[in-house]
Amino acid sequence: MTDPFPHNKPGRDLKKLSKVLPVDFCTRAPEIFPDESNLSTLVKGLKSIRPTTFRVNSLKSSKDQIEKILIEKNIIFTHPDWYSDAFIVAPEFDEQITSSDEFKNGLIYVQSLSSMLPPLILNPNPSETVLDLCAAPGSKTTQMSAMMKNEGQIIANDNSRIRSYRLQGNLRIQGVTNTKTFLGPGQTIWQRFGNVFDKVLADVPCSLEGRFNINDPKSYEQWTTKEVKRLSDRQKLLLRSAISATKPGGEIVYSTCTLSPEENEEVVDWILKREVGNIQILPIDIPRLKFANSLTKWKNKTYSPEVIMAKRIIPNELFEGFFVAKFKKIV
Repeated sequence: MTDPFPHNKPGRDLKKLSKVLPVDFCTRAPEIFPDESNLSTLVKGLKSIRPTTFRVNSLKSSKDQIEKILIEKNIIFTHPDWYSDAFIVAPEFDEQITSSDEFKNGLIYVQSLSSMLPPLILNPNPSETVLDLCAAPGSKTTQMSAMMKNEGQIIANDNSRIRSYRLQGNLRIQGVTNTKTFLGPGQTIWQRFGNVFDKVLADVPCSLEGRFNINDPKSYEQWTTKEVKRLSDRQKLLLRSAISATKPGGEIVYSTCTLSPEENEEVVDWILKREVGNIQILPIDIPRLKFANSLTKWKNKTYSPEVIMAKRIIPNELFEGFFVAKFKKIV
């Protein structure tokens, strides 16, 4: 039997991790990240304990105010150079952050750096009407509301009643007033809101591979390739619904926190072919942030050349794995 792991250091390290992580996940990884440097980054990311990250809630506080509080508490912090409202603190300060009055009262929101990217890429404005298709627990909804200065309108939808309660709680704590919540399947929301929104965020349920970590067995214990396929089929319908809910000239961001091409490039390739002439894929750029390229093919499939415009974040010592694509609706 052919050894599926490359004969280099990250390949050998990944083979060792396959004794802990799902074997199928590990054998697929070198095909997703054939470059030795990228595979090495992934392996380090699978083993890393990441720092605590959060963003300031500008509806209730400011970067300067939070910096002053952290200095007074002797909490050491840095900012990523691509987003000044985001803070990075060492893991040993995690409990101090999550037990603080600033956290409890909604002056800050604990959130992974990768999770902060889709709202920045969608870039909602105060005058716009926005749909957050799969909104709970509200990390990106509250971020977008702050970006919109609590103006315009956000419709925050989720299919889970329990998660929707958490969404509503986070909106309340963060002081969000421009958002209405809806409960229902994202796949059919276009039937109620057809051609309505200036911008739509489709941050869809996924297999969560970007969060896999050997230090947290719960992060990977439910993973199967069968589930990846099931989710891919669902994600295609969610993205198509997002596009149908967007008005002509509007923009859509599709994102996942997984690595599987079936849930990422394949979904983008599918929608580009399904909606040919109706949408165009847009370039993605956040100044001073380096993305990895998306795949152009997977297994026996070759994707549309336009899929290369979607971007990946490889799991590393700072970021969870992520995938994001941006579209404009033409008609």
